[in-house]
Amino acid sequence: MTDQINSNYLEKYASNYALEVCNRYFSNKQYISGQDILSLTNSTQVNFFVLKTLFGLWQEELEKLKSNPFFDYRDITVHEALTQFMNVLSKRIKVERSHFEPLLRSAVKDAVQVATDPVTYYQSEIQSAPEGQVNEHLKENKKYYKWHLPVINFLIDKAGFGLEKEPYLRAIAANFQAIQSDLESVNLLLATLGDVAPFDLDAYWEAGTVTSPKIEEEDGDSSPSFFDQLDEQPQKSQEATPQPAPRTAPTAIADPKPTGSVPSSGKALHAAALKRQFESESYTGMKSVVATLSEGLAINQRFMFTKELFDGNSDLMMHTLKQLDSAGDFEGAIALINDRYFKELSWDVNSEPVQEFLQLVYRRFDD
Repeated sequence: MTDQINSNYLEKYASNYALEVCNRYFSNKQYISGQDILSLTNSTQVNFFVLKTLFGLWQEELEKLKSNPFFDYRDITVHEALTQFMNVLSKRIKVERSHFEPLLRSAVKDAVQVATDPVTYYQSEIQSAPEGQVNEHLKENKKYYKWHLPVINFLIDKAGFGLEKEPYLRAIAANFQAIQSDLESVNLLLATLGDVAPFDLDAYWEAGTVTSPKIEEEDGDSSPSFFDQLDEQPQKSQEATPQPAPRTAPTAIADPKPTGSVPSSGKALHAAALKRQFESESYTGMKSVVATLSEGLAINQRFMFTKELFDGNSDLMMHTLKQLDSAGDFEGAIALINDRYFKELSWDVNSEPVQEFLQLVYRRFDD
C-alpha cells in the first residue's frame, strides 16, 4: 500500500466495538458459546474471525498432546480416541468476557484489513502456512473467509504454483488487479459494522485515496468437530436463488427531479409516486402487517434480495433492513435507500427484485 493507515484510530475503533458488543452480550451471561459467536454481530466476517482464532488454539492444543514423547499417538486406537476427545472439546466452547474481548478486538481489526486491503491480508495467510502446505492451509481456513473471497479462491486446489510461497504471493496480487472492479465496495462491507459503531474510512486512511497493492450436540464416536460443521452453516450468498412466482412486470417509478433528501443528480426513487403505485396494486398479502422487515421476508425473497440487490452479501442486507426499520416512515426509508444503496449498488428500478423489495418496505410503513 502507498497510503498509511491510522493505526491509533483502528485500535481505538476495535476496542470500542469489542467493548460495546461485550457490554450487550455479557450483561446477563457469564460465558459465550461457539453457536452464539456465529450470530454475535451483524458482521459474519467478524464472527468467523473469532472462530478462526479459536480453531487455531484448538489445533495448538491437539499438537501439544501429540508432542508428548511418552505415548504412541500414531496408534490407531489412540488416534481415534484423541479425535473424538478433541471433537467433543470443540463443541464445548465456553469463553468468559475477559478472554473473549481481546479475541473480538483482533477479529475486528482483521475484518477491516480484509475489507480495505485484501491482498495484504491474504498474503499474510499464505506466509503463515506451513512450508509446502499452502493449498492445504487455505482450504482448511476457507470457511472463515467471508469478504473478498474471490481474491484468494482461485488459488485453492491449484497445483500449478508448486510448493513455494512466492508464486502464490505474486498470483494473489495479480488476481486482485484483474478482478478488483468486480469486488464489493469497501464502504458496503464496512457498513455491516455500523450497527455497533460507524467506521470512519477517512480517519482510517492517513493519506487520501486507497491505491492498489503490488447448540450443543449429542456426542458420538464419529461426529465432526464444531469447526468442521462450520462448512455446513448456510451461506445464503452462495446458494441458488429460488425463483419467485412470476407476476406482471411493474411500472418504473423514478423521478429525474426528486425533492427532499433524494439525490438531485440522476434518477432516484420517488416516495410519493411509489406510494401511489402500491396503493393501487392488490398483490396477495399486500396489506398484511410487517412488524420488521427481516420478519416480513419470505425465504425466496431472502435469497433473491441477497443475490440480486446486495451483491451476495447477506450481512449488508440484514444491516440495511435494520437501518430501514428505524427510518420512522416510508418517506424516510426511501430517502435512506436513495442516499446509501440505490446508486451505490446500481439498482434497476424496473427490475422485479427492486420492486418487490420496495413493496416490502411500503408494507412495513403502510398505515
